[in-house]
Amino acid sequence: MAGEGQTSSEYIKHHLQNLTFGKFPEGHERAGEWGLAHNSMEAKDMGFWAIHLDTMFWSIILGVLFLYLFRKVAKNATSDVPGGGQNFVEWIVEFVDGTVKGAFSGRNAMVAPMALTIFIWVFLINFMDLIPVDWLPQLATLIGVHVFGMDPHHVYFRVVPSTDPNATFGMALPVFALMIFYSFKIKGPIGFASELTLHPFSSENKLVQLLFIPINFLLEFVALLAKPLSLSLRLYGNMFAGEMIFILIALMYSGGLVLGIFGGVLQMGWAIFHILIITLQAYIFMTLTIVYMDLAHQTGDEH
Repeated sequence: MAGEGQTSSEYIKHHLQNLTFGKFPEGHERAGEWGLAHNSMEAKDMGFWAIHLDTMFWSIILGVLFLYLFRKVAKNATSDVPGGGQNFVEWIVEFVDGTVKGAFSGRNAMVAPMALTIFIWVFLINFMDLIPVDWLPQLATLIGVHVFGMDPHHVYFRVVPSTDPNATFGMALPVFALMIFYSFKIKGPIGFASELTLHPFSSENKLVQLLFIPINFLLEFVALLAKPLSLSLRLYGNMFAGEMIFILIALMYSGGLVLGIFGGVLQMGWAIFHILIITLQAYIFMTLTIVYMDLAHQTGDEH
C-alpha cells in the first residue's frame, strides 16, 4: 500500500529504486565518500561502480538456497522408496537432462549442470515477484529506521533481482563468454573467424567472396552481440512488466473498500498467471543458453 504522505507516482518510483551503494561524485556535499544513495539521481551519479545491494543480497541468498536444498537431497538420496523431496529433485534433473540432450549435440559435461543451475536459480529469483510488493520493503524500512537510524523515505528495497537489468546482464555475459571461449576452443581462431566472415553470403569467385567478407562480418557480428542482449533483455522486460502490474494493483488498496477488494481479485488472478510466466522465463533462459553452447560446439560443416 502507498506509504503515508506518498503520492501514487512517489510510491511507484520508490518501489522501482534499488538500494544503491557507491561513491558520491564531485559536486556532492559528500563528494569522495562512499554511502547509500538517497534518490535515483544520486544513484545515477554514482556511476558504473555503484552496487545494488538488494539485487546482490537476494541473488546470493537464493543461489545459496538452491545449492543447500539440492545438496541436502543428494546427500540423503536413497535407492529405496524416495521421499517427496528426492522425487521432485529427480524430476527436475531428468527434465533438464532431457532438454540438454534434445538441444545440445556436442560433448561437454559442464552444460547439463550449468543448465540446471540457471533454470533453478532464475526460477527462484523470478519467484520473489509473487511475494506481495509491500511486505519485504516495509520490513526493510522498519529495520533501516529502528536499527540503522535511516530516513524511511530513503530506504529502498527491491526484492526481484531479474527486474534489475544489471542482474540479467550479469547472468547473460558469462554465458556469452563461455560461448566465445568454446567457439575458439572447438573451432580454432581460424574456424571462428571463418564463421564470422564466410557466412551467410558466399561465392566460388574469390574476388566476390572477398567483397562479401565485410558484409558477412557485419551481419554475423551483430547477430553475435544480439545473443547476450536478447538473453538478458527478454528476462528483464518480462519480469519488470510483471512487477509493475503488481505495483499498480497494490495502489488500488488505498482507494477504498470496493477498489481494494477488486484489487485483491486482480492480484490473485495475476499471481496465478504469473506462475506460468516466471517458469517460462527460467526455461527460455536455460534453453537459449543450451542452444548458444551448441552453436559454439558446432564445426563449419554442422553450422
